[in-house]
Amino acid sequence: MIPRHIAPYILKYAKQYPIVALVGPRQSGKTTLSQSLFPNYRYVSLENLDYRHHATDDPRGFLDEFGPYAIFDEVQRVPELFSYLQQCVDEDATPGQYILTGSSQFLLMETITQSLAGRIITFRLYPLTFSELYGYPADTNHEKIFQQRHPTHAPIAQEELLRLLFTGLYPRVHDRHLDSYKWYENYTLTYLERDVRSLLNVQNLRTFESFLKLCASQSGQLLNYSSMANALGMSVSTIKQWVSILESSGIIFILPPYYKNLSKRLVKTPKLYFVDTGILCYLLSIREESHLRSHPLLGSIFETFIVNECFKRLSNMGEIPSLYFWRDQTGNEIDLLINHALSSFPIEIKLSQTFQNDFKKSIERWLNLPENPSKKGMVIYCGEHAMQTTSPIPTVPWYQL
Repeated sequence: MIPRHIAPYILKYAKQYPIVALVGPRQSGKTTLSQSLFPNYRYVSLENLDYRHHATDDPRGFLDEFGPYAIFDEVQRVPELFSYLQQCVDEDATPGQYILTGSSQFLLMETITQSLAGRIITFRLYPLTFSELYGYPADTNHEKIFQQRHPTHAPIAQEELLRLLFTGLYPRVHDRHLDSYKWYENYTLTYLERDVRSLLNVQNLRTFESFLKLCASQSGQLLNYSSMANALGMSVSTIKQWVSILESSGIIFILPPYYKNLSKRLVKTPKLYFVDTGILCYLLSIREESHLRSHPLLGSIFETFIVNECFKRLSNMGEIPSLYFWRDQTGNEIDLLINHALSSFPIEIKLSQTFQNDFKKSIERWLNLPENPSKKGMVIYCGEHAMQTTSPIPTVPWYQL
């Protein structure tokens, strides 16, 4: 098992709350992590029909038999349990009694809001970060993520980057050295097309496949619901619902625009990003890593990878990522803004392996906007050496983050 950086935070808050929930996309490692952190707890998978029927037909008897100090996996399968869990922890508020995991975040979160508010702490587990995969230390200060470079990190050649983008960062692929393309093919069939499609009550499988591929082609782009609806011959409301379900399921995330007091003429449309580049490459029909070298969307795939790394590392500290992008109507843009209190840290992401002075022009323009308190930024690129490291806007190889 590859150590997960979120682990110490789960253990910390398991000593403060009676219930800990671990949610995220399927195969992100929730079951493995919960069992490794709580090895003496009884483990019950509610994917098992016998356990599910027992919990549904007799929730009180089920909890008497298996709890407390139990891990209930895929707990959203039995929503009847939540009211009884509420009663149990109201009668005995001992911390760390129940560990709940669930893949369908939207179902789990809705039920938690109704029944367990104040009694539960929720963590979101996504696929691995680059830092976890390469065994680098966990972040200890969320304000330093992507603002502090690590020059001791070993250089990574462009070929290895392409392999990483193609393979993605789902733990099982790396733990078991699986053929990533076949794994994502199966993942799409068994999860995206079975679970998500059934929740959306989609009758036409081909339409849903087209929707997924259209989303993939727009990773890192402005989310234009009307354009997607026209392309698929569907209503805008349906497209919004489908996008929302993918986001709640942990397959994509939406990066909002930043427009607080900096200009009135700004783009206020969000961007769409896939949470993993492996599934993104599969949906783009990229069958081999060598195909990435000349792929027209390689820049967007690399940007997705970098934005993901920041998003997941903040999530691994138990933070709700406060990330944005900025673009005005004349085309000036900042790829990523990490927001901290009264200021934001701007980041530009460049696929180029060659340093150029004009990389930082967008950041300089943004820093010079009236009433902007921010003073520093960073350019992330694919070169081998950090450049202008003493300036307010250094250019840093991506693997030194």
